[in-house]
Amino acid sequence: MATVLLILFLLVTLAMIGVILVQRSEGGGLGIGSSQGMGSFMSGRGTANLLTRTTAILGTAFMVLALALAMLGKGQQPRGSLLDQPPTIPTAPAVPAPPALPSVPTN
Repeated sequence: MATVLLILFLLVTLAMIGVILVQRSEGGGLGIGSSQGMGSFMSGRGTANLLTRTTAILGTAFMVLALALAMLGKGQQPRGSLLDQPPTIPTAPAVPAPPALPSVPTN
């Protein structure tokens, strides 16, 4: 069940990213600075287009899926992190040292 919800969550996330990137920028934050002025700010006609509604639906689905996944994972044992365990360093076999050369007396 959690795997299906997680896959659906990923698909909704990717769809929401795509829809948000397709939307046209108004030139400023929240539409401020557009040629229409403040009279049309957050009007019914400005927010009723298809991309805005799609973004709202996908955002709602995103939040519902996130809450559902959080509730499903609430009772599970927390998993340890890979960073909590000391690293295992593989040991190489010891290579014998080369035999020492005999020293020659210098008399």
